[in-house]
Amino acid sequence: MEKKLGKVLVVDDEKDILQIVKYNLELHGYEVDTAENGVDAIAKIKTYKPDLVLLDIMMPHKDGIQTCIEIRANPEYDDTLIIFLTALSDEKSEIRGLELGADDYIAKPIKPKLLVSRVHSAFRRIVKDDSKVILFPDLEINREKFNVIHKGVEVQLPRKEFELFSLLASKPGRVFLRNEILDKVWGNEVIVGDRTIDVHIRKIRQKLNADFITTVKGVGYKFEV
Repeated sequence: MEKKLGKVLVVDDEKDILQIVKYNLELHGYEVDTAENGVDAIAKIKTYKPDLVLLDIMMPHKDGIQTCIEIRANPEYDDTLIIFLTALSDEKSEIRGLELGADDYIAKPIKPKLLVSRVHSAFRRIVKDDSKVILFPDLEINREKFNVIHKGVEVQLPRKEFELFSLLASKPGRVFLRNEILDKVWGNEVIVGDRTIDVHIRKIRQKLNADFITTVKGVGYKFEV
């Protein structure tokens, strides 16, 4: 039996979109299930346990925004990727989606080739939380030894710089909000502000002599290779 690339749940109240998306993803090796609203989606996530949810925003019974909030509120689904499918293609809607924890945002009308490409990219971002070593071309992050090797050269990062860099690299392409970074890297240790994150990221960029970290204006930061 051919091994599937990953499990995808497609959520949309338009049946023709469900059929098109399902067909194209299955054609490229994904296992796909569907739901027509947020209520059904939440129920299916519990049993189907998808790696990725393609989630329409404007739906009856429970819209995509509320569905995303519920998914992200459950720690069991921290590693579940979420991509919004929506006709709301303005910048404010996109930022809103990212702030809620979405990993990407695809505007309708859906272009099958672009959709499959974005899904492929999303799956390449997955790094298991228990991975001791995160590997990318020319970059190795060892979370057990707390060291970074860039182009064969070890780069020394202080503890907080390493934790920040490792956090962003753990989910490439995902936007981490400033408050989320402060909570996960600094916690309740000390009271720090947004400026602290900016300073640490500037130092990381300087020491690596490379810019793996992208600033998403008004939202936060993401790691890209």
